[in-house]
Amino acid sequence: MSDSRRRLLLSFAGAAGVLAVEPLLAVLQVPNHPAPQPRPSPYTPNGNYPPGLQGPRPKEPDQKAIDRANQKELRDEVSELFDRVTELKNQIDKTDATATRSISVVKKAQQIEKLAKQIKDLAKG
Repeated sequence: MSDSRRRLLLSFAGAAGVLAVEPLLAVLQVPNHPAPQPRPSPYTPNGNYPPGLQGPRPKEPDQKAIDRANQKELRDEVSELFDRVTELKNQIDKTDATATRSISVVKKAQQIEKLAKQIKDLAKG
């Protein structure tokens, strides 16, 4: 009977030894891989911001500055229109009323029409 007890105790001791050594062996078997690094989302516009955040909002253009620039452009074009109309009037006054109109008068009139249309479109905004 003592022999069977001895075997039983040895088998328990062996099992306890295996269970005690198993965590140590598991630690030794784990390879030393670096921790995986998170990849940035391909849908973010800037990799420095987390997904879903767009970062600082872009500044909206200064509406007053745009209006001032448009007003200046409008005044310049109206001044140019006035100069062309005055030039055309002087050219027509110099020609004889019975003579046929020259091609340059027709071309100037077309340029004036084109400039007037540009001014109209610019004024509409």
